[in-house]
Amino acid sequence: MIEQFLNDTGAEVPLICGAMYPCSNPELIAAVSGAGGVGVIQPISMSYVHGHDLRDGIRLIRSMTPNPVGFNALIEKSVSAYEERMKRWIDIALEEGVRFFITALGNPRWVVDKVHSVGGVVYHDVTERKWALKALDGGVDGLICVNGRAGGHAGVLSPAELFESMSDLGVPLVCAGGVGDERQYIDALKLGYGAVQLGTRFIATQECRAHNDYKSAIVEAKAEDIVLTTRISGVPVSVIKTPYIERMGTETGWLARRLLKHRKAKHWMRTYYAVKSIIQLKKASLKGMNYKDYWQAGKSVDGVRSVESASEVVHRFATAAQCAQLY
Repeated sequence: MIEQFLNDTGAEVPLICGAMYPCSNPELIAAVSGAGGVGVIQPISMSYVHGHDLRDGIRLIRSMTPNPVGFNALIEKSVSAYEERMKRWIDIALEEGVRFFITALGNPRWVVDKVHSVGGVVYHDVTERKWALKALDGGVDGLICVNGRAGGHAGVLSPAELFESMSDLGVPLVCAGGVGDERQYIDALKLGYGAVQLGTRFIATQECRAHNDYKSAIVEAKAEDIVLTTRISGVPVSVIKTPYIERMGTETGWLARRLLKHRKAKHWMRTYYAVKSIIQLKKASLKGMNYKDYWQAGKSVDGVRSVESASEVVHRFATAAQCAQLY
């Protein structure tokens, strides 16, 4: 499946820099794609955090590398205005030549139809088999398998358990979560994954605009320092345990929990948490320890030992895979 992934994306290395709010800045995306991997655009991060009009941001990336990039489309339907904006963003990405899309949180059919009509490819984020089957019903070409070691909104299964549960589906599977060094990368590809998606590893790079405090926290953290909190988005998110997290706790209040389960109120609560997290995570990642340090990260921190260039990360991982004769 490695060959299929490379054909789908146009990449030279079976490695994705996952879309990260707020850490996906154009320079990081371009560096990963320029080195042969796939950098993925996160449109809210592009505009709200890094100050680029989406079209201008894509063109800025193109000025730094001619290599293919991907685009992240969150398609959850709770907020209709956001869905309309996402449709416009996808149109812009297609007009600017993007042909690899990663969808999440909703039915990908309308994205698939739009992207397939111009020869593009769509992969979809999943955490278990039942969501994978729904995504395949929606026509996707591959699956981003988010395991329990991932940062952000993690799954619950191990990389091996997740692969075993989906290995018969006949599409490329991408391991997302828990990979911070070459050994972990090789292990994931040997399981049978067609590629690996990294997030935390690429935050601790020179090209990422995250605050140095954030990068240092990743380098210094161990897997046991990663905890789940529902206080950011209402659903469990993997973050580094800091004094602030310890003081605030990791659980939402009883009223919020009740509203999140209510058939009608849950959509309003999700909107509230989405806006809150967009503001809070932006400030925390860019302002460092002087602000509330909600720092998203996965258990792959175990493999991150220094801040280095993104291109060095890609080249090092590629060399390890080639030495292992995996592609």
